[in-house]
Amino acid sequence: MKKIIVTTHEELSEMIDSSIARRINPMQELINRKLNPQKKNVTVKEASKMLNVTELTIRNYVKQGKIQASKIGRRIVINLESLENSLNEVKSLKYRR
Repeated sequence: MKKIIVTTHEELSEMIDSSIARRINPMQELINRKLNPQKKNVTVKEASKMLNVTELTIRNYVKQGKIQASKIGRRIVINLESLENSLNEVKSLKYRR
């Protein structure tokens, strides 16, 4: 069953614009999040709780270069995004034989 819609030029252009906007807005939000990520930093203690390992393990991974971290004074701060990327690299190295 086909529907025939009788509209004016303005109504048609408004309908088209709204349908395009519904499709494009989520993509624009995704692009903005990828280009301008929210920088969330965690301490060694928070990272160890997230990963269920000891703080010493996290500190060793930072020293070995497996996890990228920065120092602010005496405190070690780890970016969550880099932590996730590091974990993905470790998993891929484990299974690549």
